[in-house]
Amino acid sequence: MAILKIKFNVQMRVKLAQGMWLLNWFCVLVGIVIFGMGLFLKIELRKRSELMDNQESHLVPNSLILVGLMACAINCFGGKFCYDSLDPAKYARWKSVLKFYLASCVFFTFFTFITVVLCFLMRIDLEDTLAKGLKNGMKFYRDTDTPGRCFMKKTIDQLQIEFRCCGNNGFRDWFEIQWISNRYLDFSSKEVKDRVKSNVEGRFLVDGVPFSCCNPASPRPCIQQQITNSSAHYSYDFQSEELNLWTRGCKQALLNYYANMMHSMGALVLLGWLLEVTAMVGMQYLHTSLDSITNPEDPECESEGWLMEKSLKDTITSMLESIKELGKLNQVATATEEEKKQEGTTVATVS
Repeated sequence: MAILKIKFNVQMRVKLAQGMWLLNWFCVLVGIVIFGMGLFLKIELRKRSELMDNQESHLVPNSLILVGLMACAINCFGGKFCYDSLDPAKYARWKSVLKFYLASCVFFTFFTFITVVLCFLMRIDLEDTLAKGLKNGMKFYRDTDTPGRCFMKKTIDQLQIEFRCCGNNGFRDWFEIQWISNRYLDFSSKEVKDRVKSNVEGRFLVDGVPFSCCNPASPRPCIQQQITNSSAHYSYDFQSEELNLWTRGCKQALLNYYANMMHSMGALVLLGWLLEVTAMVGMQYLHTSLDSITNPEDPECESEGWLMEKSLKDTITSMLESIKELGKLNQVATATEEEKKQEGTTVATVS
C-alpha cells in the first residue's frame, strides 16, 4: 500500500516540475556556498596548523567541500530532469536512472546530516588539539635559530596580538617554560646562574611574558617582567593591575573563534539539508506521478503520486534484495570471465 498518496492533474504536475526545477537550482547555489565555506575553513586551519597537534581537525572542512560538490552535481541532474520531465519522449530516457538518482539523494541527505553533526561537535576535537599544539608551540618560542622552528616566535606573537590572548590557558603559562633563548642570556651574571641552578631541568624561568601579551588599553607602560613582584615597580599592585596583560588564554580565544564559525556553517548546512530533503520528496512525487499516468496518449489525465510505494519495512527489504541481486550478478559475471579464461588456456594448450 502506497504511503502519503496524492492525486495530480496536469496543472499540478506542471507546477510541481517548475517548483522542483527552481528548488534544485537554488540548492546548487547553496552547494557552491557550502563548498566555499569548506575552503575558507580549511585555509583558516592551515594558517595555524603549526599550533595544532594533529590533522584530524581537517575532517570537517573536507566534508563541507565534498558536500558542496555533491550538492552541485546531484541538483544539476535534478534540475535537468525537472526541465525534461513534462516531455514524454525525454522523460522516457530518464526512467532507467531515476531509481539510482533517488538512492543517491538518500545517501547524500544522510551524509549531509552527518556533516551538520560534525560541525557542532568539532569544538570537542579542537579543544584537545589546540591545548597540546599551543603548549608545544610555546616551548619552541625561543628557538629562533633552529631550522623548522624559527617561525614559531612570530606565529605566537601574531596570534596573541590578533586574538588578544596570552599563553595557553593564561599568562601564567609563560612562567613555567623558558621562552628566552640562551643566546640572549649572560651566563656570567650571578642572577642568571642562580636561576638556572635553582631549576631541576636547568631552565631559565622568570615571572615575565612576551611583549605580545601586553594590553594596549592599559593606562601605564606595559609591565612584562617581574609581574608578580609588586615592590619591583612604582605604584604597582599585581592583584589589581588587570589591564596590564591579556588575561584570556589563546586556547579559549581560538576555540571561541572556530566554534562561532562552525556553528554558523552548521546552521547553513542544516538549512541546505532541509532543502535537499524537500527536493528529494518533491522529486519522488514528480517521478511517481508521471509513472502512474494510465494513458500516455492523454498527458492531461489524472495520476497518483506517493512518497513510498510500500511500507517502510517492505521498502528497506526490497532495497536489500536489490543489493543482493547486484552482488549475485557481479559474481556470475566474474565466474563467466574466469570460465572464458580457462577455455582460452585449454585451447592454447591443445594447440
